[in-house]
Amino acid sequence: MAESGRWSVPEMGGILSNKIPKDDLKPGDHIYSWRNAYLYAHHGIYVGDGMVIHFTRAAGQEIGTGTVLDRFIFSSSPSHPSDSPCPRCGDQSRTEGVISSCLECFLSGGELYLFQYGVSPALFIAKTRGGTCTLAPSDPPEHVLHRAKFLLQNGFGAYNIFKNNCEDFAIYCKTGLLVFTNISVGRSGQASSFLAATTAIVSSPLRFLTTGVSGLAVVGYGVYCISRYVSDIGVRRDVMKIPVERLIPCPDLPESEPAATTTDTSKEKGS
Repeated sequence: MAESGRWSVPEMGGILSNKIPKDDLKPGDHIYSWRNAYLYAHHGIYVGDGMVIHFTRAAGQEIGTGTVLDRFIFSSSPSHPSDSPCPRCGDQSRTEGVISSCLECFLSGGELYLFQYGVSPALFIAKTRGGTCTLAPSDPPEHVLHRAKFLLQNGFGAYNIFKNNCEDFAIYCKTGLLVFTNISVGRSGQASSFLAATTAIVSSPLRFLTTGVSGLAVVGYGVYCISRYVSDIGVRRDVMKIPVERLIPCPDLPESEPAATTTDTSKEKGS
């Protein structure tokens, strides 16, 4: 936001949509595409030459709950049938982990969006849907590409919808930040929004703050916004800047406390 308190042109446009044309993509961009009628988004890092590195589960396991919900949220793996695979990527319908796909396979017929970094608090709150922006600044593209390509070769641990999903992967590539406390949510804005909405709905103190329906809605929205804000990677204090090479000793637990304490770069958040 401009110093005068008015929205800048880029921020005004960013409230409505982060959609970008493919020709505007640059190596190191964090991109995403909505799935299942905007139910969730799949995230990745554009590395140039029409290719994207992203973190996924195998077909039918995108949210990784092991429940019936997996049947309703389809895989973010490229959706070409095995009998007619993509000529550039091959058959990736059953692949999982950190993979490289062409942009068309990554999008799977969806629109292309650019994740925003270093946004103002006002814009962050205005973007009521999580998983589209963060207050944290991005590192230079060369650092982003190094992390993405390194993890393509070495993996990013086990997929977890709340602690280690595709958005967590992309945010780590962009910032190098990992959560070092053993809590229920990682860096993902989508997961934070889900938990924030749950908190706003079930929070028992709400009934003591207002009696009207409209008042309850306002208070509930306030709780939702505050919960989202304090969970953002750009403001929380339980994060450390971890070199990507340090993840290899504990590849299945990239956010574990032992791995985090092996570095002396804590809280290097680029401020």
